[in-house]
Amino acid sequence: MRWILAAACAVVISLAWAPHADAKGCIKGAIVGGVAGHMAGHGKLGAAAGCVVGHHEANKADANKANAQPPSDQK
Repeated sequence: MRWILAAACAVVISLAWAPHADAKGCIKGAIVGGVAGHMAGHGKLGAAAGCVVGHHEANKADANKANAQPPSDQK
């Protein structure tokens, strides 16, 4: 029983001191991947893969927005 309490305290302390995670795209990807993985019998694996893919796609969209040039006003 003591080790469960110690483990729970360690988890709470580590989460309190952890840096802020940028989950852009991960939540939506994890939901979609979790549902698809659940249908195939691998819900947790699908959620993890969906998070990775969603995060990658969100970063790719941000990079495309940063590289976009505003239209020129020349005639």
